[in-house]
Amino acid sequence: MTERSSVGPVQSGVGERVPTGIRRLRIVIGVGGGIAAYKVCSVIRHFTEAGHDVRVIPTANALEFVGAATFEALSGNPVTTDVFDDVDQVAHVRIGREADLVIVAPATADLLARAAQGRADDLLTATLLTATCPVMFVPAMHTEMWQHPATTRNVAALRADGATVVTPASGRLTGADSGAGRLPEADEIALLGELLLNRSDALVRDLEGVRVLVSAGGTREALDPVRYLGNRSSGKQGYAIARAAAQRGAQVTLVAGSVSGLADPSAVEVIRIRTAAELTTEMLKRAHEADVVVMAAAVADFRPVTVADAKIKKNDTGPAPIELTTNPDILRELVSARHDGALDAQTVIVGFAAETGDDHGGVLDHGRAKLARKGCDLLVVNAVGEGKAFGTDDNTGWILTADGQETALPLGPKTLMASRILDAVASVLGDERCS
Repeated sequence: MTERSSVGPVQSGVGERVPTGIRRLRIVIGVGGGIAAYKVCSVIRHFTEAGHDVRVIPTANALEFVGAATFEALSGNPVTTDVFDDVDQVAHVRIGREADLVIVAPATADLLARAAQGRADDLLTATLLTATCPVMFVPAMHTEMWQHPATTRNVAALRADGATVVTPASGRLTGADSGAGRLPEADEIALLGELLLNRSDALVRDLEGVRVLVSAGGTREALDPVRYLGNRSSGKQGYAIARAAAQRGAQVTLVAGSVSGLADPSAVEVIRIRTAAELTTEMLKRAHEADVVVMAAAVADFRPVTVADAKIKKNDTGPAPIELTTNPDILRELVSARHDGALDAQTVIVGFAAETGDDHGGVLDHGRAKLARKGCDLLVVNAVGEGKAFGTDDNTGWILTADGQETALPLGPKTLMASRILDAVASVLGDERCS
């Protein structure tokens, strides 16, 4: 696994800055000639606001959708499409050689075909042939074009050559059409690009065909029609796991509770829930179809015994006591279902533990005890509290395994932690398939 320790400013959302790293990185953004080219403007701004040196290389057709002046204003660098511009600078060789990351979006069917064939008939394709850094293609086209055997072959060839080809989103396309082939949102493109900056092999297709079920976000337990009991979970870590798993080839279903305005990850089926009871029902119903179950949701431990039909009013005597009851332990029920034969014996179950230290032990001590109680294969332990884990873009912790291994997870973006968690999942899957 190749990881960078000197990545420049890294963000987890457009416009959000986190501490600057050691050096400014060179990002090349190639733009294909598709209607979705306008979305790439936000990706350019994302990386320039993070302090990176961004060079935009559009195709001639891309300039029919977005003008060169826009790309130049956003990137602060000149824009050209022709290998005969800046000949004295040998741009068609230099730009690719010096790049730390190349993102091609939208990658049209034609552009994928030319790249797969190794053609060099404009500045962008020439740059692709000289780039030794991670290269990420983000396709966008009509469904029939994406599913055509020729495109399938070209995508396979590019992946075999070491490039990352993102699985596109499904949704509204040009005109009234809808289906697979939609360009992912700018935030997702940027997040995946940052992940490759941190770790060049983070999106290797090692989960091809694996069925992954992920829960994310917090649950909300109603007190009355207005109020609820909840927690501070943003859902970012679960979403990062679902997103990365899908781009590593998995068939992903995401059961999402309360999240902080997160867009659905591309190529992921999303199921909405509100309460712990609803989450329990969905997870147990869908787990029997999964090879991997990741319980990243922050489930409320308790819920009110009764829910008021009308808003609870203030009064002079103060609020009435609220009687609580315990919610189901979903992780334990999943492990029990596997033990009882309701789930396949080889289903990999991953739990999460959000812990604080106390008089009885530290965060890791409580994590070890939870792993022993729950009986899952992997447990991701996070220290929580003010400014830690919940609602943040970065995370840290440990991965504990059932056989006693403990792996520290240094502080970094949640996308990077997701990739490390999936490494551990792939390792367990590999062991089980060999057994």
